[in-house]
Amino acid sequence: MNDVVKLTARQAVDLLKNKKVSPLELINAALERIEQTDGAINALPTICADRARQHAQRLMEMQSDNDTSRGQLHGLPVAIKDLKDVAGVRSTRGSPIYANHVPKTSDRLVTNIESRGGVVLAKSNTPEFGAGANTFNEV
Repeated sequence: MNDVVKLTARQAVDLLKNKKVSPLELINAALERIEQTDGAINALPTICADRARQHAQRLMEMQSDNDTSRGQLHGLPVAIKDLKDVAGVRSTRGSPIYANHVPKTSDRLVTNIESRGGVVLAKSNTPEFGAGANTFNEV
């Protein structure tokens, strides 16, 4: 297992800021860990690996040695609760009604995270429409 998956968000952001790890390295390490564990956990019903890798690559191409425009989350992989839309990514809200719903635009929360350099890697599970205390749903 790649040790970067054990980092806190703050530690990962510090490594990204100091260019000791790249956004793509973090994305790939997270994807590897998801592959190893999510079958048993079922925490992430939708993975958007290609979208995340493309976003990470764009961030890497934009950065320069003295780039002060980098967002606070520059390159940090994040999961978005499946109650929030992510453009081009299946957003079910935990309901069979939305099992195949793929929004064209992102929720404002997602837009804010991405504008600060966060990289959406997956959608995290939710009870149907967020109602309830567990994440069992029919999707």
